Amino acid sequence: MGRTVWFPGHMAKGRRQLEALAKNLDLIIEVRDARAPSLTSSPFIRLLAGSIKTAVVLSKADLADEKISRLWVSELRKHGFLAWALDLRKGGVSQLKKSLLAFKPQHRDLRLAVVGVPNVGKSMLINQLAGRRSVPVGGIPGVTKGVSWIKGGGFLLVDSPGILDPHGDAGAQRIISWIGASRGEVIGSMSEHAKQCAEFLISRSLWAPVESAWGISAEGNGSEIVDKIGRRLGKLVAGGEVDCEAAGKALLNALAAGKFGRMSLEKPGDAPLWESLK
Repeated sequence: MGRTVWFPGHMAKGRRQLEALAKNLDLIIEVRDARAPSLTSSPFIRLLAGSIKTAVVLSKADLADEKISRLWVSELRKHGFLAWALDLRKGGVSQLKKSLLAFKPQHRDLRLAVVGVPNVGKSMLINQLAGRRSVPVGGIPGVTKGVSWIKGGGFLLVDSPGILDPHGDAGAQRIISWIGASRGEVIGSMSEHAKQCAEFLISRSLWAPVESAWGISAEGNGSEIVDKIGRRLGKLVAGGEVDCEAAGKALLNALAAGKFGRMSLEKPGDAPLWESLK
């Protein structure tokens, strides 16, 4: 049986480093996937809640339902977070930079950490905040040891490895892998992931974009849907049988990359997504 949670050693190390670093920071930026802002919330925010100002960037906003993203930004701001929904690939961080620099001490750069689960755009955000002339620097005397910083644009930024909650629900980890924020291959069969993903999308009335793109109807269970995907995309093996792993991977890769257009998996106030998998 595959592992249910992906939590390699570098994540544990990053977690220990950031916990030690927090007292020396002015602000934390948490990057979440706009398609599932609650699901992709970092466990660090729970650990550090109340002790440090936090900004939330909902990345990949171009892949999420625009109206739902606006609801999420409003909800986050109600709870005291600075919040923005952004397509980091297109930049557009000028207002974000202006808002963050309002917290900059007069005598030094603003110290902040960028945290989040894997593959949500943390490095892209760091590069845009620091600017093209940013330079990596070593440990800052009197601040911390063993952490690399990036200096530029009035910021002193520390990156962190993507971190998933090692005690998180296995269903949550599966859904995270569907949007590309975890490696589905290491926590189970791609075919089984895809079957469950198809049934999930259908149950939440989110299958229409898939049908529009690939001409595959919502009739049938997960296994039948994956079979139809394999035949539609030509994912076959000798004898005309469907290569279910290849078909499943095709569905999950397309979903993660936004090939089916804007799609939000959750709205503010929804029950935890993984509960529907039980």
